Amino acid sequence: MPSQSVSKPVYLHYTQEELDRCYDQRVWAPNAAAVIARYDEESARARAALRHHADVPYGAHPAQRLDLFPPGGAGAPVHLHLHGGAWRALDKEDVSFVAPPLVATGALVVIPGFSNLPEVRLPDIVAQLREAVAWVWNHVADHGGDRDRITISGHSSGAHLAAVLLTTDWEPFGLPDDVLKGGFCLSGSYDLGPVMLSSRRLYIDIDAQEEQQLSPLLHVERLRCPVIVGLGEGESPEFRRQGAAFATAVERSGGRLARLECAGLNHFEVALELADARTPASTALEGLVHGAFREKRA
Repeated sequence: MPSQSVSKPVYLHYTQEELDRCYDQRVWAPNAAAVIARYDEESARARAALRHHADVPYGAHPAQRLDLFPPGGAGAPVHLHLHGGAWRALDKEDVSFVAPPLVATGALVVIPGFSNLPEVRLPDIVAQLREAVAWVWNHVADHGGDRDRITISGHSSGAHLAAVLLTTDWEPFGLPDDVLKGGFCLSGSYDLGPVMLSSRRLYIDIDAQEEQQLSPLLHVERLRCPVIVGLGEGESPEFRRQGAAFATAVERSGGRLARLECAGLNHFEVALELADARTPASTALEGLVHGAFREKRA
């Protein structure tokens, strides 16, 4: 009788096929294309409705341009938002929709553009965004922002990048260690170990040391501010595990944390929660930006 081949686990209980599926969010969100089209529609409406400064350079690379949405006046809290796209897709114009609810509360919103894979490597993207934070610290007062009230958020791969920035040692960059006063990480991956065991390794070119350096889960002791970790109820099992693991690590390190779950929503739908001031995610972000962080589970 011929023997039957059995796939062995490559990470936890996942076979290679299962792990690959867990890092392909479109498997879990059949409406992904339609939702991403809404990103464009909502973002175009936001840019049409709000006064803003587009394509302000913050570094030497052509991709290092940012959009600023000022509320008017001076001394506004400043919020940076990083787009997702698996580190290889989308751009700053795709997420302008985060600006209207925050600008309406008197915040200045900054949305930086940055290179995508494989044009540059992942460490290069992180280096670009560290330059963006430095630019905001040094120049945002010229646009009405308060550099002592900077917060950051990101969705999907943008959440990973936000978490890397939140766990950065800023002293070598000439910035105060607490330059970021709060973070909202929505639907991200925070440990690149399992990511690099999945099919995503085919386009993410990093070595073992870089994998360790760019895994925020391993550096939560560097956090100097409160963090909200959010996810959608309909995320893949591995994205839910990643979010829970990061949140637990923050708690165990003594960090200030709030967990937020977006009921009934998948990975792509949760981002649009930030476009609607009435949603729990948008309300939580507003509180973070204005310094009214509350440690609670939603």
